[in-house]
Amino acid sequence: MALAVAGAVVLGGCAAIPADPDGTLDRVRTQGVLRAGASPGADRIEVAGADVSGPEAAVVQDFAASLGAHVAWSVGGEEELVAAMERGELDLIAGGLTDASPWSDRVALTRPYITSASPDGERKHVLAVPLGENALLFALESWLDGRAP
Repeated sequence: MALAVAGAVVLGGCAAIPADPDGTLDRVRTQGVLRAGASPGADRIEVAGADVSGPEAAVVQDFAASLGAHVAWSVGGEEELVAAMERGELDLIAGGLTDASPWSDRVALTRPYITSASPDGERKHVLAVPLGENALLFALESWLDGRAP
């Protein structure tokens, strides 16, 4: 599974995710809503009522705009957001997930996606999508073809 995650979804820029785990992107294109979660952090995410801002929010907003979609946010801790994703309540997580995360085997990580400055230095922001059959097949094909990072 670790190899599958390591070879999972890699972005070459802000274009699109090569695989469509669980049909998420097709549903978003049809319904026009991207349900996103964000891990809170002092310099990563700001919440004021229903408004979410910060570098992670901007990444998801840009991604949603490329799909012609609106974003509905849920903010919480990493474990809580991954559980919501598993229940089908979220399509995307923005934030501090990395392949070292205890939940990285449940999502496909897009990395690196964006880098921002923080008081502690640079911080990488990654997006995570449900690790469905398509993502696993893409990861396996990439690994077999020697394209895995």
